Amino acid sequence: MSEAYCQSCGMPLGEGGAMRGSEADGSPSRNYCKYCYEKGRFLADCTMEEMIDFCVPLMAQSGMDAGQARRQMEAVFPQLKRWKRD
Repeated sequence: MSEAYCQSCGMPLGEGGAMRGSEADGSPSRNYCKYCYEKGRFLADCTMEEMIDFCVPLMAQSGMDAGQARRQMEAVFPQLKRWKRD
């Protein structure tokens, strides 16, 4: 069983839906967390690079080296639904 991750910031969505954002009809989002997506809209109008800049300090606060966090996000974010280019 694979864990679901926010397709905008990479945060684990967890079990039970408490971390999931909401669609326009109020249903839980299958793809995005509550910090990125609410009522069918993204909460921040930003670029992928701006999202990474925002997330690096949060990852560093949780104990990850900031450089390592940035490298990891730079590798993963382009594969996430919000940032993926066809």
